[in-house]
Amino acid sequence: MKKFLLLATVVLSLMSLTSSASAKAQLGLHLGVQKARGADNAASLLGVLLRSKMNDYAIEASIDYRQEKYYDGDVTVRTWPVMLSLLWYPIPFIHGDVGAGWYNTTMDYSADLEILGAKDETTQRFGWHFGGGAEFPLETVTLMADVRYVFLDYKWNYVPGTGSRRGDFYMLTFGLLFGNA
Repeated sequence: MKKFLLLATVVLSLMSLTSSASAKAQLGLHLGVQKARGADNAASLLGVLLRSKMNDYAIEASIDYRQEKYYDGDVTVRTWPVMLSLLWYPIPFIHGDVGAGWYNTTMDYSADLEILGAKDETTQRFGWHFGGGAEFPLETVTLMADVRYVFLDYKWNYVPGTGSRRGDFYMLTFGLLFGNA
């Protein structure tokens, strides 16, 4: 809970720094794909984001939803990360980013694994990410594409043979930003 309050305080503080008249806020939607190590298939994700730009920097807050299946569908993992990123624009349409996130994860086990003692659970973990992207402003919207590498260490305690598996993954997203460009 302390980490969540710290993250919320940082988000509000950074958003207030960019709330001057020169800041440009954009609300957006994005779709993407990501594949965690060990997942049966790549998973699609859907999310919303708010970018507040000022000069060569921007603050972004986002929330996504994705679902992955492991072990031929015996384990379903649903994740909804809440992320905060600092973006730096070395040139107006290309950015690099770094940030942190609060990752809420629900693990649902099949009936076969529940018989062996596995129990459905929901956890909250913190992670961090870095990446980059591009924006292409049009008349009424801005097209965006981002790639991020997320460092997160899930604890796979209940499925035999997975104790050292890491939850690191890539996120590739494409979307639309609405608002002042």
